[in-house]
Amino acid sequence: MLKPASAFLLAAALALPAASVQAQRTYKCTDAKGKVYYTQIPPKECLGHTTQELSKQGRVVRENVVLTPEQKAAKEAEAKKKTEQDRLASEERRKAAALLNTYSSEKDIEEARARALKQVEDAIRTAESRVVEAQKRRAGFEKEKEFYAKKAPPPKLQQDIQQTELEMKNQRELADAKKKEIGTINAKYDDDKRRYLDLTNRAPKR
Repeated sequence: MLKPASAFLLAAALALPAASVQAQRTYKCTDAKGKVYYTQIPPKECLGHTTQELSKQGRVVRENVVLTPEQKAAKEAEAKKKTEQDRLASEERRKAAALLNTYSSEKDIEEARARALKQVEDAIRTAESRVVEAQKRRAGFEKEKEFYAKKAPPPKLQQDIQQTELEMKNQRELADAKKKEIGTINAKYDDDKRRYLDLTNRAPKR
């Protein structure tokens, strides 16, 4: 077991290299008034200002840069811009991979377009046929209503007429909405084809 005196000497010896390294460090900084400091410990006058750590040869080995509010805001804006650019690039790569996994040729794209358009066109025809059927029912209700020209028609008949008119309105709106979908579908598959050709480096056929 080491004697107290020996332990103290050992600890002091171990601390010498660290103290020596610390002694070799020099810090350079300039305060708010423009005064330049060269010290072994950064002075309080340089807090909030850029500080350089110098080697014993005088070379800058480390620099703690303190940005102005304007510089800090610009740096944060640039970092935010880069983050957004990286996000958009990642999203574009994901979309490109999904597109190439979905289609193996231009023919696949056109077949998918045809299927989507057929679904919409079938929905339009169904809605329009329901409008025609509702018109026929309404005509029958109106004819029945003629028997009550001198008195109020039964509530059930009035309710049937109102429901029929509402059904016609809803089916017409559905048909109109589906017709607008045709343009959206064509735009989507036109864009898919353009991107597919770009990704596969093929020129459109003429």
